[in-house]
Amino acid sequence: MRPAAEAEKILGIPSAVVSLPGFNMVGQLAAKAAGVPDTPVVEYPGAVGVDHAEIRDKIKNVLFERIVNALTKPVKPRVLGKATDWDSKKIVFEGTFEQVNAHFHEMDWSDGLPVVPPTLERVQEFLKYTDRNPDEVIAVLPQMNLRATAWNIAANGVMAGCKPQTMPILIAMVEALAEDKYNLDNIGTTWGIVPYVFLNGPIARELGFNNGQGLISRGANPSFGRALGLIIRNIGGYRPGKNQMGTFGYPINFCFAENDELNPWEPYHVEKGFDRNASTVSVSTTMNWGFQPSPYTRDDMSGAEVALKQLCRDALRKPAFALFAERGPVSFVNDITFVLSPPVAKVLADAGYSKDDIRKYICENTTVPRKYLEFELAYTMAEVHTIEEKIKLGTYPPEFDVGPDDPIRVMPGPEYIEILVAGDPGRNRIKTLDSGYTRVTTKEIKLPKNWADLPKS
Repeated sequence: MRPAAEAEKILGIPSAVVSLPGFNMVGQLAAKAAGVPDTPVVEYPGAVGVDHAEIRDKIKNVLFERIVNALTKPVKPRVLGKATDWDSKKIVFEGTFEQVNAHFHEMDWSDGLPVVPPTLERVQEFLKYTDRNPDEVIAVLPQMNLRATAWNIAANGVMAGCKPQTMPILIAMVEALAEDKYNLDNIGTTWGIVPYVFLNGPIARELGFNNGQGLISRGANPSFGRALGLIIRNIGGYRPGKNQMGTFGYPINFCFAENDELNPWEPYHVEKGFDRNASTVSVSTTMNWGFQPSPYTRDDMSGAEVALKQLCRDALRKPAFALFAERGPVSFVNDITFVLSPPVAKVLADAGYSKDDIRKYICENTTVPRKYLEFELAYTMAEVHTIEEKIKLGTYPPEFDVGPDDPIRVMPGPEYIEILVAGDPGRNRIKTLDSGYTRVTTKEIKLPKNWADLPKS
């Protein structure tokens, strides 16, 4: 859709978007979000990538005619309804707990699990913990471009089972989701990108967010992670199987806090320029959960050396490295986040490694023979360009112009590597979270003026 939108808006060239079965709504919503809602979406009949002869036949005998028809038939003028103000305090349904949940499920407002009914009283309790006006627009979230207000943010927090005290964090999280850098408009890809959130600063400890053993499953973490998913669903407008097209679906969105106390380096938010006493919320995405390697010292290699090599290995094993290798303005440069348990962080810090040293090591040593990248492009990425063509486009660097067995570095730069410290303080584990289309985005949490006087439990 992006090239079609640019052609329509900037060059004035009529365009049509080719989609696969089941993706028409994705194309229509993307066109609307891009400001070209009348761009036609043309469906290719079947799956792509199975048989070349079949693909050529369908393009020639079916798809070509559909494209011509889409570009030549008159566009019917849209009849826009009169805008009306929505009463946020309107009661949308009354009934028992079971009836409310059945209705919310039918309306596609829930994630399939029971929700806490967002009654007026519960929503108003959340609003006590913010100075923002209930109807104030905090952000407009893609893909549906719906307004996120303090009121509907609170309603989703209630539904997820969050405490009212988390309201300032919910607002800051929505502000982060709306940033262009986060690129919420593109999380519906078939890769199954899972948004997640992490916290830094005093508020994480004050409100019981977990940073230790089993962190995403304990404390305030599960409900807050769920609130992230409900906000993306109900305000962002994403629906699995409609415009959220993960081939194998999605695990539930998750949340954790960084362990500032056992972090041998500066905490994440301080590293990003925030005051140590500030509290921040960060949003990111991952395409995997997977195995968590453990570095163990051996006679021929120190624990720090093993940890560094495992970070490099995981950086190749987890992401689609052909995508991570991209650079330049025409590509989606992703980032990768390594969550180190405190013992791993300590071993590296005691050996004299700073975060910048670790990033530099990963960039220099995360390499594959060029022929591996060629295979990725040819057989796993549906890529239409060769390495040489991508070098000319500026998507790959000139240093990739080497022999098939020569090593190439697949990390675009240290600035795309994030390092956090969290997890079981009694285990030496590494968690690698690779993003897709998005960058980690951080916002400071603004507390209401009367925060100190409000109950915290």
